[in-house]
This record gives sequence, C-alpha cells and structure tokens, in this order.
Amino acid sequence: MTTTGTTLTLGKATREAYGEALLEVGTENKNIIVIDADLAKSTFSWTFGKVFPERFFNIGIQEANMVGIASGLASCGKIPFISSFAAFILCKGFDQLRMGAAYPKLNVKVAGSHGGISIGEDGVSQQSVEDVALACALPGFIVCIPSDEHTMHAAVRAAAEHEGPVYLRLGRPKTYVVHEAGVHFEFGRSIQVRDGHDLTIVANGLLVAQALMAADTLAKKGVEARVIDMHTIKPIDAAALERASHETGAFVVAEEHMHHGGLGSAVAQALVAGTPAPVEYVDLGDRYAESGKPDDLLEKYGMTAKNIVSAAERVLARK
Repeated sequence: MTTTGTTLTLGKATREAYGEALLEVGTENKNIIVIDADLAKSTFSWTFGKVFPERFFNIGIQEANMVGIASGLASCGKIPFISSFAAFILCKGFDQLRMGAAYPKLNVKVAGSHGGISIGEDGVSQQSVEDVALACALPGFIVCIPSDEHTMHAAVRAAAEHEGPVYLRLGRPKTYVVHEAGVHFEFGRSIQVRDGHDLTIVANGLLVAQALMAADTLAKKGVEARVIDMHTIKPIDAAALERASHETGAFVVAEEHMHHGGLGSAVAQALVAGTPAPVEYVDLGDRYAESGKPDDLLEKYGMTAKNIVSAAERVLARK
C-alpha cells in the first residue's frame, strides 16, 4: 500500500493470466474441465487445452449449449471452467446460467473475456457493458473483475476452490501491474492499494490503475485519496466501505461498465444500508460505445484518470 507517487509498469492482459492460472490449477486438480466456444485463442483457454486435450472441449459457437454441458459436468462432480467473450456468454447463455447453474447452485466457473469497451475495434456487438449487471442478477454467483495479472491468477485459484458458481471478467488489453505476485486475495475482501483521508476511490479492472494515477494528480493538489481495488462486486466488501466512509467521508466509483447494475450500484447500496456518504461515478453511463482504438474509446467515454480527478473534485465540493 502506498501514500506517495505510484510507479506502474505494463504487464500481461488478464485473459493471458487466466490461461496460465487455468493450466496451474488444472495440473493440480484432475476434476477441472475446460470448455470454450470457438474462441480459445482469444480467451487463452488453449493454454490448458494444449497440455490436457482430454479435458478440453471446443464446442463451437454454442454459448448456451456450453453452459448446459458445464452444468451437467458440475452435477457429476467435475469443476467446469467455461470461456467465451463476456458479451456472448452472458447475453446468449443467460437463461441457461439462470436455470442450469444459479438455480441448482452448481459448481460452474464462467470466464467472460474481452470485457468492457477496451476490446476496441471489434465494436458494440462484442463490447460487454452489461455483463456485470447480468451476472450480479444471478443468485449465488460470485462476480469478480481482477485488476491485473497477479489478482487474476489468484482469482482463478479462488474460483477453483470455491464451491458454487463464479463469474470472472477478463480483459483484452495489457494491464498495468498493480499488485505483487502472491498478493493476498479473497472473494468479498477488497484490497486497499493506497491510503488517504480526504476521499476514497473505489475501482476494479483497468480502472484501478487509472485510480492510482488520479490519486497522484490529486496529491499534487493537496488532496489525499484512498484507493480500493474492489475486485469482487458480489459479495461487496461492505466493511471496507463502512470504514472508508467514516474515515474519508466521500467516494468516487470507477468502472468499465454501464452506470446501472455494476460496481457503482453495489457500492451505493452498501453505503445506504450502513454509512451514507456522497458518491460520484466514472463509468459508461446509459449508452453503448462505438468501434475504435481502446485508449481512444476510454478517453471519449470518460473512463480515464483525468475523469476520476474531475469526479473527485465534484464529490469533495459535496462533502
């Protein structure tokens, strides 16, 4: 945890880390089965399939069917990890996730790759901006967006060990390294990556690094911002939010998702139930994005460090 300037280096994409971690846990646990819907090179599940072809199945462009197969395997004691683009696996497979995995509380692990608008040039049909809202609507699901390669490694291992359904969002672009290897990680327990007493920035995924950059800018203006990596949206770490509310009294929530139903909604719900405080939001809003380069899209739709700084200044005026 830091209270001074942050030095960030660019690391691996979380989808690449997912593939590496999948191979690690699959080597240790022979009950792990991996299924992909014709996107194994993109989701990096091929890393597992190359070593364990007998436990890897590419079923083609059949996301809904993939969920059904995984539910059947889970009911037989296997631990299926199913991977596809987040926009496909949540939108096309939602009914099967609802009835096949959530309702019977089966041990299905869902990896939605290419999350958010940072997928870039592939455009709106493949940009998942509602996947977190959909996943959070499934009773019993853990919903998690790791911020870098190290938390993704830890999240895959946690998913393999957790008894019940889990949704992990993976990203396409390389991410800044926020945490050290071997970082302590638990679903439902956030990680404070910077201390501060003036306000708290709560973020996940790519926007944790942007939050740290914003905190550096704010520090130069005499404002000390706490930064929390809220990797797990469901269940939310209400205790960390309550503590931050008492100690800082104001929040900015930053996420690569539409405004409704994601991290911002979960944070607001938790705060209202315990220790209300003013909140500003940095997110996509109530709209879809367009095709373009990832950095250009994040800039255009207001999900960068400078947008977090502006939100921080607004919320401090309300504090």
